[in-house]
Formats: sequence, C-alpha cells, structure tokens
Amino acid sequence: MSVLSDIAELVQKGKAQEVSDLVAQALDEGTAPQQILDEGLLKGMGELGVRFKNNEVFVPEVLIAARALNKGTETLKSRLVGEDIKPIGRVVLATVAGDLHDIGKNLVKLMLEGAGFEVIDLGTDVPAAKIIDAVNEYHPEVLALSALLTTTMAAQGDVIKALEAAGIRDKVKVMVGGAPINEAFAKEIGADAYSEDASGAAQAAKAFLA
Repeated sequence: MSVLSDIAELVQKGKAQEVSDLVAQALDEGTAPQQILDEGLLKGMGELGVRFKNNEVFVPEVLIAARALNKGTETLKSRLVGEDIKPIGRVVLATVAGDLHDIGKNLVKLMLEGAGFEVIDLGTDVPAAKIIDAVNEYHPEVLALSALLTTTMAAQGDVIKALEAAGIRDKVKVMVGGAPINEAFAKEIGADAYSEDASGAAQAAKAFLA
C-alpha cells in the first residue's frame, strides 16, 4: 500500500499520531501537499462518512477519526508555511433561533471539513439577522441550518425569507436538516436541499459546487 492509502486507513482508525507521522513522511518523500490532503486525509474521512451513513460506524468513531484528520492537517500546515492549501468551498453553519442543540450540527461540521470545506460555525440559537450578516461577510457557497425541535423548525423558513428580504437569496444554496425536518418541509420553505444525516449533508454541499 502507498503512504497515502495508509494515511486514509489510519484516519478511519483514529490513529492521530501515526497519521501525523505519515503526513510528515509523505512530505519528506516529495508528495504534493494537496495530494496528501485529497488522497490521504480527506479520502479517509470521506470513506468513513460512507460507513457512518451505512450504520457501520457510529458517532464516537467519527469523533476519533476527526481528531486524527485534524492532527494530520495541522502537521501539513505546520510544514507548509507560505503554501496555500485552498478549501473546496465555504459553508456557514448554524442551529436556528430558539434551539440550543449542537450535536447534529457539530457532526455536520466534521463531515463538511472532512470533505474539504472551510466551515464558519455560528453556534446555536442563532437569530436570522446574524445569519444574514455572516452570509454577507463570508460569501459562502452553502448555508446549512439545523433544528432539532418542532417548535424551532419554522425558524429555518424565517432565515430563507430574511435572505429574500436582504436580496441575497440567489447568492447562496440553503441546506436544512434536523430530527423533525423532512424533504417535504424543505421544499415547502424553499430550501435547496435536505439531508437526513451528516454524511449526506457533505455530499449535498459537494453537489452544489458541481
């Protein structure tokens, strides 16, 4: 197996130090940084995302793998001062107003970062006005909104209305998710995509870029 395949496999196993060591080794052998990122680190996280979607692994494994991914990325960045590794796109992420749940949102963030996105995480209980400000400031390709309560799911629609009122609805793709959300509700409020899980959210975000 090549060193890149080994990195991908060790990311999935959550072996942070070994991932870091192999990233350094790959750099020493002259492998291009972007290749290490794409064919090693992100490939491993992407494969784990598919296994997570298929219920072959669960949240703890994803969290441990994310730590290994971050450790490898840190090693890559520390050796590459001056070299620019560009994210594939940018996502603004938030749990909507009135809702303090963040586990699902945090998993989506991990999967998006694992797919190569830069993620601006606004946190939980985020009012529509703050989300609009972030879209204006960061110009993301995708806005991802989470809601876990039936009492807060309508706030996702409020954000879309606020985007329309601000004249920027056509500037960003809106993706929604959370326990009470489904495809029909997403269509009803005018969202561009719905995902039932974190892995699907990352795939949907990548599809927007295509």
